[in-house]
Amino acid sequence: QVQLVESGGGLVQAGGSLRLSCAASGSTYRIDVIGWYRQAPGKQRELVATISSGGRTNYADSLKGRFTISRDNAKNTVYLQMNSLKPEDTAVYYCYAHTQRTVLAREADYWGQGTQVTVSS
Repeated sequence: QVQLVESGGGLVQAGGSLRLSCAASGSTYRIDVIGWYRQAPGKQRELVATISSGGRTNYADSLKGRFTISRDNAKNTVYLQMNSLKPEDTAVYYCYAHTQRTVLAREADYWGQGTQVTVSS
């Protein structure tokens, strides 16, 4: 089992920056991919960015260049640095983790509770 807790959301003006954090606990050694998704009102949840255990990153094309994902393995924490924020970035941001299957556990997806990011114009 993996638990994910986000923090850092809030209200920011367009053009501003925000840094989200996601602290993972539990069977963190099984995580092979961790990152962020977001869901705006009336929209489906969409990929923001992920980072693999090997350090490979994946971004939504529309966000590449403005958002940066990173991780601190010692702290089991992943970050999302969001710059040049736009009103359309307003959404609930969810931390996500995928765990590999092992001899003792199935692969699984885990989600945090979400943190609200609101960008005002």
